[in-house]
Amino acid sequence: MTQKEIHIQQLVQESQHKALHHYTRRHFLKESAMGLGALALGSLFGSCDSKTPTLANFFDPTNPLAPKAPMFPGKARSVIYIHMAGAPSQLELFTYKPELAKLDGQDCPPSLLEGKKFAFIRGVPKMLGPQAKFKQHGKSGLWLSENLPHLSTVVDEMAILNAVTTDQFNHAPAQLLMHTGTARLGRPSLGSWVTYGLGSENKNLPGFVVLTSGGNNPDAGKSVWGSGFLPSVYQGVQCRSEGDPVLFIKDPPGMDRDLRKASIEAINKINKEQYEEYKDPETLSRIAQYEMAYKMQISVPEVMNINDEPAYIHEMYGTKPGEANFANNVLLARKLVEKGVRFIQLFDWGWDAHGDSAGNAVDIGLINKCRKVDKPITALILDLKQRGLLDETLVIWGSEFGRTPMQENREGKKMPFKGRDHHAEAFSIWMAGGGIKGGTSYGETDEIGYSTVSGKVDAFDIQATILNQLGFDHEKFTYESQGRPFRLTDVSGKIIHQIIS
Repeated sequence: MTQKEIHIQQLVQESQHKALHHYTRRHFLKESAMGLGALALGSLFGSCDSKTPTLANFFDPTNPLAPKAPMFPGKARSVIYIHMAGAPSQLELFTYKPELAKLDGQDCPPSLLEGKKFAFIRGVPKMLGPQAKFKQHGKSGLWLSENLPHLSTVVDEMAILNAVTTDQFNHAPAQLLMHTGTARLGRPSLGSWVTYGLGSENKNLPGFVVLTSGGNNPDAGKSVWGSGFLPSVYQGVQCRSEGDPVLFIKDPPGMDRDLRKASIEAINKINKEQYEEYKDPETLSRIAQYEMAYKMQISVPEVMNINDEPAYIHEMYGTKPGEANFANNVLLARKLVEKGVRFIQLFDWGWDAHGDSAGNAVDIGLINKCRKVDKPITALILDLKQRGLLDETLVIWGSEFGRTPMQENREGKKMPFKGRDHHAEAFSIWMAGGGIKGGTSYGETDEIGYSTVSGKVDAFDIQATILNQLGFDHEKFTYESQGRPFRLTDVSGKIIHQIIS
């Protein structure tokens, strides 16, 4: 036998030994028809209610990432979700509050503090006026601050939600709520739900790709792009704009591509036999992931390479090939959409604004962060539009919560720089493309941007609207787990029709 044949035989034997090791447990689940194991396994295969879309409707046993039709024709076919992890201040970006400027430096009124909980504010803080100038832009006359000079040129493509609320004021649970529909761990992310429902239009790339910048992952970690109780084939695949796009994508020393292919075929032969016997969807996920990993060796390095983009595109986005930065990730998001990737999630870390350092100051750090993202985000909208992709690509910009109109005084002491505490009662999110009504401002807050006055929406409403644009009824788009149907929006959510064209 050749060395290659010996290696493959060893892989097969190891897989067989592993299967035998788990046989007793799996045999029990299969044979104990009235046992708890069978009940749990049965929940993976959908509800008896044929009217409720479940695993049976969306999970293709032969190819779980195959393109699928939505419940009804959606206006969007793909999503680019840009999350500013840390929560930038809406009062220096989108929410124009001239009355707040008049209160700058005054003691915060008791009515804003009584019965309220804050992450850090204690005692009586000082009010903090806007640390940026605002102007109206475009035919729509939407207000934007001077911190976003490039974005102000495309406001007529945007719908700004000015009265977004949440019930979480700490980063990790607030991020989880925004992306998974709950502040607790264990639920599928928005990108996983979308990929589960629609599959992917490129058989050589993941359906859900995650790109991070800013030096850190979000506070909630990789759970914000996890698949939860959905098959793991739908979880986000984290890629990089520097070095190898995906870790361990290259063949290890001593293994060429042919040997790797033969190895995967041998492993998946065992996996297919195991699926035929036990019908465990997670076995199909393993098969799909092995095959996808092999295909990605060729496809991912090509699509993740921005060096071949023309000079005018690099100038447009402000990209720097070879670096790990936000601008590069935004350009990669456009390339991935072109290649048929269904959901691209961008996380940019470093948007906290407490005033405990210059980097976290609303008049220093926030300005510096805006300079890094303003140009590439604007370029993305213009580039998608010039390529005819904006109408079918839903672009979302947001964060986990907002910032208080008063200055943070951590533990009752004034901070060394100008900063604002976490604020759950009012913040801003915007959308563009994908059937969204451009030049729209929806929702209002009071004179100082503290509480919502009209047009109040929450994470569930935003999730319901996103799913609607993709062709899904959020109340019927479910998955059976733990004996009951789950949905992204849980028992809440309403479509924000006011921003839909």
